[in-house]
Amino acid sequence: MRDPQRTAVRQVAIFKKNQHSPNEVLEAMKQRIDSPEGRRRYSQRIGTVEPVFGNIRHNKRLNRFTLRGSTKVGTQWRLYCLVRNIEKLAGREMKK
Repeated sequence: MRDPQRTAVRQVAIFKKNQHSPNEVLEAMKQRIDSPEGRRRYSQRIGTVEPVFGNIRHNKRLNRFTLRGSTKVGTQWRLYCLVRNIEKLAGREMKK
């Protein structure tokens, strides 16, 4: 804490760059998604990206990471993605 008797300035500098309220950011994103281009891109996402996350989350039961730290969590995430990709490749080979 700052002691007015000893220091005339703040001891901790706080850098605030482009602070937007969460509502401003949310509204901007809603406008982007509601545009014709946004609707087209979002409809593509629903068909390509969301099933992958749904499979990893529900079928593989990765709704929480069991490790701590960004390096360990990143490694765990890559392992789950690797397993999914191997299963996908194995499924293609079984169809041949």
